Amino acid sequence: MSASFRTYFLSLFLVSILSLNAFGQGYRLEATIKGVKDSSFIIGHYNRAPNQFVPKDTAKADANGKIVFEGPQNLPGGLYVILFPGNKRLIEVIYSGKETSFAIETDTVDMIGNMKITGSKENELFYNYQKELKKGAKEIEALGKTGTPESKVKIREIQESFTAYRQKVLTDNPEAFTSQLLKMSIDPDVPTAPKLANGKPDSIWVFNYYKSHYWDAFDFADARIVNTPFLEPRLDRYFKNLVVQTPDSLIRDADLMIKKASANKDAKAWVVFYIANQYENPKTVGTEAVWVHLAEKYYLSGDMGISEDSKKRIAEKVNTLKVLLVGKTFPALSLTDPAGKKVSVQAIQANYTVLFFYAPTCGHCKEASPKLKDFYDKNKANGIKVVAVSTEHDLAEWKSFIKTYHLEELTNGFDALKTIDFNRKFDVVTTPMIYILDKNKKIIARKMPVEQLEDFMNYYQNKMARKL
Repeated sequence: MSASFRTYFLSLFLVSILSLNAFGQGYRLEATIKGVKDSSFIIGHYNRAPNQFVPKDTAKADANGKIVFEGPQNLPGGLYVILFPGNKRLIEVIYSGKETSFAIETDTVDMIGNMKITGSKENELFYNYQKELKKGAKEIEALGKTGTPESKVKIREIQESFTAYRQKVLTDNPEAFTSQLLKMSIDPDVPTAPKLANGKPDSIWVFNYYKSHYWDAFDFADARIVNTPFLEPRLDRYFKNLVVQTPDSLIRDADLMIKKASANKDAKAWVVFYIANQYENPKTVGTEAVWVHLAEKYYLSGDMGISEDSKKRIAEKVNTLKVLLVGKTFPALSLTDPAGKKVSVQAIQANYTVLFFYAPTCGHCKEASPKLKDFYDKNKANGIKVVAVSTEHDLAEWKSFIKTYHLEELTNGFDALKTIDFNRKFDVVTTPMIYILDKNKKIIARKMPVEQLEDFMNYYQNKMARKL
């Protein structure tokens, strides 16, 4: 049984999805499972990922293990599971939306091997495939224990035989939803790569081919693909491993991906949400520009049809972030230092300026301050200055914090007039919050953890040196 179909529920999230059209003929799914009785079962479908499940019906097994799920309206097509009590075991079934009445019979000893299907060609195909896969896996496991040259040859023969079997299943059943699931569960097949002048395979050609064919098996016009466990892991891997983590590349691929998903409104809505969610608070420095782009193009434009309240909240955040993205010049910020003198961030002469927004009462800020001091001591000779900005307004606490953590040598700033909204003006939602500016006060990093300051500055300065 393949990893894609051998799905284990680490956790269950009962999530809601956008409504799908239902037909009037109803459904009846009968399951007889030897070894269970007088227990309640849940049937539902996957929702984009292996750990997300949408329940659709419940039924109780009788004394003979017979369970009947039925209702007056058709269910949305997808890959379904019958979930055992305690959520520790499950049986997967194909519900194509076309075969609305069928039966399965098995036992708890070998649910795949002893599976019998009545009234569903999709599930016959599905379980015949799994039985063949399980059989081959057992043979390979036994041969693998011997470790002989003959066993290795036999293993290759079994693998090649199964590959041929799989291809025959797909060739003979091109319209089956099961075939679509099988294709979605594996990576695209990459042909032999052309060779470079040195005789080695062209790895760039391989990468480009793989990426360009990555979504070939996904028919976004088919709403059923959302009700499978494949979409989210595939999308996650695409953006994390196949797209360069720079705003321009991410935005280009995001728009292309959303256009591809536009064949189905529910798939499109989810893809927009997923990508936006990844880059609202991204792990890669400087990629918040992706969220700003998606917010403006798909949400604020009205394309996604969100509420006016949601649109207002998004617009406020967009207005804050647009001027604070990597590559933008940091907005003017004037403060007061402990001696009562004015401090202008824009007027500070430095090769690099680190802005450390903190709250004197913040526990994380107290932990970060000694690390910030160590960083400053190591790098001040290189023209790096640090401006520590208090976001709170208690003068005594501010001065006590500076003294306690020995920050006197830093440039310390305080909003003496209490006129700055640090959240809306500088996106300081949580503290500490760090920006790094170049000599022209252009933002080169934001939301940088204090522990990564040293490594980032070394990387960035080396990068700049290579450009000279």
